[in-house]
Amino acid sequence: MSFTSFSDFLAMGQHALYVWSAYGISLTVLAINVAMPILARRRYLQEEARRLRRESQK
Repeated sequence: MSFTSFSDFLAMGQHALYVWSAYGISLTVLAINVAMPILARRRYLQEEARRLRRESQK
Protein backbone atom coordinates (compact mmCIF):
# COMPACT_ATOMS: atom_id res chain seq x y z
CA MET A 1 0.00 0.00 0.00
CA SER A 2 1.45 3.39 -0.90
CA PHE A 3 0.43 6.72 0.51
CA THR A 4 0.45 10.05 -1.30
CA SER A 5 1.14 12.09 1.84
CA PHE A 6 2.05 11.75 5.47
CA SER A 7 -1.52 12.56 6.52
CA ASP A 8 -2.74 9.69 4.31
CA PHE A 9 -0.24 7.47 6.06
CA LEU A 10 -1.55 8.55 9.47
CA ALA A 11 -5.15 8.00 8.33
CA MET A 12 -4.26 4.48 7.13
CA GLY A 13 -7.06 4.42 4.58
CA GLN A 14 -9.80 5.09 7.17
CA HIS A 15 -8.44 2.36 9.46
CA ALA A 16 -6.28 4.63 11.61
CA LEU A 17 -8.11 3.99 14.87
CA TYR A 18 -7.67 0.22 14.57
CA VAL A 19 -4.09 0.35 13.29
CA TRP A 20 -2.72 2.88 15.77
CA SER A 21 -4.56 1.39 18.73
CA ALA A 22 -3.15 -2.03 17.83
CA TYR A 23 0.36 -0.54 17.73
CA GLY A 24 -0.24 1.24 21.02
CA ILE A 25 -1.53 -1.86 22.78
CA SER A 26 1.35 -3.94 21.42
CA LEU A 27 3.96 -1.46 22.59
CA THR A 28 2.29 -1.22 25.99
CA VAL A 29 2.35 -5.00 26.42
CA LEU A 30 6.00 -5.13 25.35
CA ALA A 31 6.91 -2.38 27.82
CA ILE A 32 5.11 -4.22 30.62
CA ASN A 33 6.90 -7.46 29.69
CA VAL A 34 10.22 -5.66 30.03
CA ALA A 35 9.40 -3.66 33.15
CA MET A 36 7.78 -6.34 35.32
CA PRO A 37 10.82 -8.65 35.67
CA ILE A 38 13.04 -5.63 36.41
CA LEU A 39 10.67 -4.43 39.13
CA ALA A 40 10.25 -7.94 40.53
CA ARG A 41 14.04 -8.38 40.74
CA ARG A 42 14.45 -5.04 42.48
CA ARG A 43 11.70 -5.93 44.98
CA TYR A 44 13.27 -9.36 45.59
CA LEU A 45 16.71 -7.86 46.23
CA GLN A 46 15.26 -5.29 48.64
CA GLU A 47 13.39 -8.00 50.55
CA GLU A 48 16.50 -10.17 50.74
CA ALA A 49 18.58 -7.25 52.01
CA ARG A 50 15.93 -6.56 54.66
CA ARG A 51 15.89 -10.23 55.66
CA LEU A 52 19.69 -10.36 55.92
CA ARG A 53 19.75 -7.22 58.09
CA ARG A 54 17.11 -8.74 60.38
CA GLU A 55 19.02 -11.99 60.68
CA SER A 56 22.31 -10.24 61.41
CA GLN A 57 20.70 -8.26 64.26
CA LYS A 58 19.63 -11.41 66.11
